[in-house]
Amino acid sequence: MSEALAGGVARFLGSLRVERRYSPHTESAYSRDLSALLEYCAEQGIDSWARLDAQHVRSFAAQSHRRGLAPRSVQRRLSALRSLFRFLAREGEVDHDPAADVPAPRARKRLPTTLDADTMGRLLEFRADDRLGLRDKAIMELFYSSGLRLSELLGLDLADLDLRDRTVRVLGKGRKARIVPVGRHAVEALSRWLRERATVASVEETAVFVGVGGRRLGPRIVQKRIARWARLQGLPEHVHPHMFRHSFASHLLESSGDLRAVQELLGHANISTTQIYTHLDFQHLARIYDAAHPRAKRKGL
Repeated sequence: MSEALAGGVARFLGSLRVERRYSPHTESAYSRDLSALLEYCAEQGIDSWARLDAQHVRSFAAQSHRRGLAPRSVQRRLSALRSLFRFLAREGEVDHDPAADVPAPRARKRLPTTLDADTMGRLLEFRADDRLGLRDKAIMELFYSSGLRLSELLGLDLADLDLRDRTVRVLGKGRKARIVPVGRHAVEALSRWLRERATVASVEETAVFVGVGGRRLGPRIVQKRIARWARLQGLPEHVHPHMFRHSFASHLLESSGDLRAVQELLGHANISTTQIYTHLDFQHLARIYDAAHPRAKRKGL
């Protein structure tokens, strides 16, 4: 393996850690992708960045795909290459980016997983008899009522809630704020939790949702608690926080047909992101058609 190539990658990874303060997880992902590039260069006898051209990058991407890497992972690998070459250009080591115009294999768009309205109702009908149960019910009701992301819910402060007005102020992606309505069941669950919260939260803590230590909840606790309640309620599938947001959007769109309103409530910058829920709505209609229309399915000959 060329020392010049390995040295360039090492300096780039160091810049991610020191200058850009990337997390160890992100740095590790970059390291894996660029190690694969170094192996490819060694196989092809490439010993300097100047000798790596767009055809090599296309070949590297195709090889990665042939070896079983998913399209999304190939996209991430090419993104790592582009970041590396931007760094090398700033360092004066290259004057071009061979990965700039290389397309990745198109990833198949996966439809989000949702719970139907009856299943969601069954999940939320549990009786909350203790402090954690009251908190968990408030969390789950708010998720489904208002379509929040996990990060948005965890970031809520007491000042963001207006239960009299039945609204919540949410800080979404790009720190863009939006006001979202809160349904009656969620208001009731939140009111019960807030009375209990006062007995456990630290004096200076502003978070709406806190753990047994009185501090703001972390994501893993919420994920584990939701999965636990789903098991206790006898749901056959793994339930995660984002499933509430998907179900909120799908059920609202199914009932109203107002794509623009759903976009605003979800805080999507681009309506094309929201349009994925129209595919879910069509799937629902297609299942009804297949089950009900006398000529929907061919009979055996």
